Amino acid sequence: MLPVHFYGRVDHTPNGVKWVDTQVILAMPYDTPVPGYKNNTVNTMRLWSAKAPNDFNLEEFNVGDYIQAVLDRNLAENISRVLYPNDNFFEGKELRLKQEYFVVAATLQDIIRRFKSSKFGCRDPVRTCFETFPDKVAIQLNDTHPALSIPELMRIFVDVEQMEWDKAWEITKRTCAYTNHTVLPEALERWPVSMFEKLLPRHLEIIYIINQKHLDYVASLFPGDVDRLRRMSVVEEGDCKRINMAHLCVIGSHAVNGVAQIHSEIVKNSVFKDFYDIEPEKFQNKTNGITPRRWLLLCNPGLSEVIVERIGEDFLTDLSQLKKLLDFVNDEAFIRDVAKVKQENKLKFSAYLEEQYKVKINASSMFDVHVKRIHEYKRQLLNCLHIITLYNRIRKDPKKSYVPRTVMIGGKAAPGYHMAKKIIRLITAIGEIINNDPYIGDRLKVIFLENYRVSLAEKVIPASDLSEQISTAGTEASGTGNMKFMLNGALTIGTMDGANVEMAEEAGDDNLFIFGMRVDDVEAMDKKGYNAKEYYDRIPELKQAIDQINNGFFSPNDPSCFHDVVNMLMYHDRFKVFADYEAYIKSQGQVDQLYMNPREWTKKVIKNIACSGKFSSDRTITEYAREIWGVEPSAVKIPPPNIPRE
Repeated sequence: MLPVHFYGRVDHTPNGVKWVDTQVILAMPYDTPVPGYKNNTVNTMRLWSAKAPNDFNLEEFNVGDYIQAVLDRNLAENISRVLYPNDNFFEGKELRLKQEYFVVAATLQDIIRRFKSSKFGCRDPVRTCFETFPDKVAIQLNDTHPALSIPELMRIFVDVEQMEWDKAWEITKRTCAYTNHTVLPEALERWPVSMFEKLLPRHLEIIYIINQKHLDYVASLFPGDVDRLRRMSVVEEGDCKRINMAHLCVIGSHAVNGVAQIHSEIVKNSVFKDFYDIEPEKFQNKTNGITPRRWLLLCNPGLSEVIVERIGEDFLTDLSQLKKLLDFVNDEAFIRDVAKVKQENKLKFSAYLEEQYKVKINASSMFDVHVKRIHEYKRQLLNCLHIITLYNRIRKDPKKSYVPRTVMIGGKAAPGYHMAKKIIRLITAIGEIINNDPYIGDRLKVIFLENYRVSLAEKVIPASDLSEQISTAGTEASGTGNMKFMLNGALTIGTMDGANVEMAEEAGDDNLFIFGMRVDDVEAMDKKGYNAKEYYDRIPELKQAIDQINNGFFSPNDPSCFHDVVNMLMYHDRFKVFADYEAYIKSQGQVDQLYMNPREWTKKVIKNIACSGKFSSDRTITEYAREIWGVEPSAVKIPPPNIPRE
């Protein structure tokens, strides 16, 4: 077990800086094996559990002391007992900062121990030589949650290893790289200085030094530009002085990347523009990827089999080989096989839905699926407006022919995210009305997929016909669900956002249903001002849907239930749902038209599958290795353990 320190004070002595009088928590490692795919390699993922440092003997305590001792132990072990579930929203709780430092401190101790015990430590009798450290160690800061790696590594190098500051900083920067995962300002971590001062006093001192040296450098490049210094500072002044962890990550890393091409451009041109202006060579793109072993072979064996029959199984380790399927786009037998697999997956999932939700599902209906975290920017509310519009059209003209749909929306809301919870309640309320309306029958069903998770994703994604990727342009960093649907033969309806842009580039715009504003349109609307009421007044079907939500049509027992949802959409909607409503409805009409032609639909499905090779995690990790970590994947094949190595 490794000690992790909190609180205490800092002593500046003639022999160096000492962090003293700390509270110690022990970190216990737990290793999970991660086997590779048919390559005789097993890595380990090391996780940490917090343990109180002192065991106590019951006989040595009276009853009161014993109870306090148990309470203290629980407080210590709470650090790893539960993880904050908020996503894309920063909550500045002390326990969360403790969790972040706990994992960082334990991991860095482990890394340095391994380095020192290796041949690369080039040790002399007194101290370790760390010159080769960045060549053997790569620390990828996956968003800002592990950002404390930067001041912690500096603390170890300067305070413990007695390294000169500039040398320590050079090694730290060469070791660390930062991946940004969101452009939403409310998601970026900004910790109060007062919390840092109490919990991690030495780290706060180190961050102040890092920031001062950084600002001195910026001032030398832009003399007198005080506003630039303010924008680029790690320390944000104000009523509550805060530490901007994203700025710390950019300053303390040798590489910064976004996770889709459009996202990386936004990072350079907007989120970190001032930093890009100074160090453009630092910024890169690494488009996300998914593993084809889980997201095709494991979850969709039927589709895997028909692909293997045509092109062999090498695509499972080189997904780009799916391009060979383009030769079979007009192959009638392959078209039938792909359509058959999809129908079998839909029948299987229909049975699951009927068992779980007691709703009779039309397995021949279009499976229209929108599964992801519940968040305003992902615009589940836009989907709701389309559902209500469809419902109203069927009610208005029930004799007309409609493409039957089963709309499934799934995802989790962060516990403190009121609007996300209201969105879930609205989806379920719409479903309760529509699913029980005899005029509708099986032409439209609405299911909220509860407890959406990987095991449920493995069932629903192979059964999906239509994938909803409808975030406001410029808000989704990448997405990976969009890739999973594409690989499993669902067509995408989406905005030009995140990895959707590259999916359209790979498969061709005409093989996706692209609609709505682009990033430039959104920026222009921000400058001009977005007025939701203009759309409400102008578009009768939109007005009808909003009025129904507002007047309690979908919540007859609580007519005011969704007033705050409507109020947000009408007056406080940062994500401009109404602005894309018409384009979305029109695009959904095009979806219906194509779905009525199963052969043409399946041909587009095949083109999407064939063009999904770029979105393999194998490609992503190879790019990280070569372009950020400076590592070439080994060409040496490791033999099975029963065969001696040469």
